[in-house]
Amino acid sequence: MTAVPESPRAAGEAIVDWYATAARDLPWRRPGVDAWAVLVSEVMLQQTPVARVEPVWRDWMARWPTPADLAAVAPADVIRAWGKLGYPRRALRLREAAVAVVERHGGVVPADVAALEALPGVGTYTARAVACFGYGQPQPVVDTNVRRVVARLLHGRAEAATARASDLTDIASLTPPDPTRATRFSVAAMELGALVCVARTPRCGNCPVRDRCAWRLAGAPAHDGPARRVQKFAGTDRQVRGRLLDVLREAHEPVDAAALERAWDDPVQRSRCLDSLLTDGLVEQTEDGSFTLPRS
Repeated sequence: MTAVPESPRAAGEAIVDWYATAARDLPWRRPGVDAWAVLVSEVMLQQTPVARVEPVWRDWMARWPTPADLAAVAPADVIRAWGKLGYPRRALRLREAAVAVVERHGGVVPADVAALEALPGVGTYTARAVACFGYGQPQPVVDTNVRRVVARLLHGRAEAATARASDLTDIASLTPPDPTRATRFSVAAMELGALVCVARTPRCGNCPVRDRCAWRLAGAPAHDGPARRVQKFAGTDRQVRGRLLDVLREAHEPVDAAALERAWDDPVQRSRCLDSLLTDGLVEQTEDGSFTLPRS
């Protein structure tokens, strides 16, 4: 394994300085954006590109600028507003989190990481992201992009392994001691991984720590682990579930089985996907056998 650079903290400082001029102007990063807006953005950004999230986030925040606003609406409205972001269970979990914020925290998103983790659908990463980006706490925020930056910069590996206990130790070694810069480092490292230290074609010429990067100094060795699986979409249950939800989003009254049958030809796959949507609480069946988005 390639040796760790002599001054990892100096690399962290350089990443923070780079971010000051290279950061994207994203609406959830602007001054005055509160922790609720950050929480919404983080949930939407899970497995979804920024370009798809931004317009939905803007509409969402205009309609439901507080947790209480979202908690008061029907799940059907939330699923419709989620549109085609994918993984629509996130929409329901976000509404459930809003209800919990109202009931447990007086309508204010908590700042404590443990309290955030106790909200429905909020895991360790999201809790730390909200505490850091929403409340300015110097929390280590480790996503796939950050793991890749750390794997290359500190360990000379082309790709990161899955989440490890040592991730937090690695991040601590890079994080500037000043609390304000420590907070900024968390988002800066994510941005570096998203824009420069990307998976397939890293833009090393634009990297602020290229002269300290163990991977680059080792000659940029190829990834020697298992190949990354490329997720297909066409023909999958995900696509079928989306087609069925599209029918229900466009209808403001329950629809019969025939309307759903027209959405996908394969009856076995269609039935399986409809059953999974019912199980997930994304669809309800009425007493007369029709189907609708959840109403309560």
